[in-house]
Amino acid sequence: MWEYTDKLKDHFFNPRNVGEVDDPDGVGEVGSLACGDALRLTFKLDENGRIKDAKFKTFGCASAIATSSVLTELIKGKTLEEAMQVTNRDIAEYLGGLPEQKMHCSVMGREALEAAIANYRGGDTAKHEIEGNIVCTCFGVTDIEIERVVRENGLTTVEQVTNYCKAGGGCGGCRGEIEKLIERVQGERVREQVPPPPRHGGRLTTIQKIQLVQQTINEQIRPALRAHGGNIELIDVEGNKVIIAFRGMCAQCKVSEYTMKDVVEAKLREFVTPELYVEEDADSSAGPEAQEHQA
Repeated sequence: MWEYTDKLKDHFFNPRNVGEVDDPDGVGEVGSLACGDALRLTFKLDENGRIKDAKFKTFGCASAIATSSVLTELIKGKTLEEAMQVTNRDIAEYLGGLPEQKMHCSVMGREALEAAIANYRGGDTAKHEIEGNIVCTCFGVTDIEIERVVRENGLTTVEQVTNYCKAGGGCGGCRGEIEKLIERVQGERVREQVPPPPRHGGRLTTIQKIQLVQQTINEQIRPALRAHGGNIELIDVEGNKVIIAFRGMCAQCKVSEYTMKDVVEAKLREFVTPELYVEEDADSSAGPEAQEHQA
């Protein structure tokens, strides 16, 4: 059973702003009954362009009701620009936290707000339009939606993505594609964090080297290994020595030495620096029996 905070229980048993605003300026609808959650948000502006009133109707669980209630409270009195700054994390934090499995409810509220503001500004349909290519057919979640929750919430696993937008929570056939999207976003994050090399053409700093190694593994090496049921983990970087560990099928592969030199080391030398060489972590290469003995 999930643990709910007292604040969440209060907004569930005593939800604020339930209903629909008369003659609304903006209307937003997200979700569907088929997916188990649906939300309709309406708002009215005052003469100064601030949200005078906001109400909601929702079909969903306690978290869906509570997060919708909180959203309407948070956006009242704000301009549309200020309201757009409210994130799903703001909603969850206001409630003192949400169970991970219910974070998708806070995301749904933020999407309803965006749809309502788009409806006001452009007269677009109040129904949330699907953007991108559908990845999860069970819940109708697109690649753009998945990348967004991964980027904004720092997600790293398929299970976390499922908690935030339901993708991958049905038949599971989309899990591989979700993993690729996670890797893409992680690669973007690493690129943003990597400091530019010195203008005078000097050597990479230790931080630059580690970040570039991790980026190359995420973008150039891991996808190829996963295609054959394997994986790789960066253990450490000591000078020009990169210590890695093979996982999955690669950990038991008889040609792992070839993979390490002709794939891993070659890619790192190409994308980071020709001075690098790769060694496998002693604990991971010792084999299951040796590792069990060491433990």
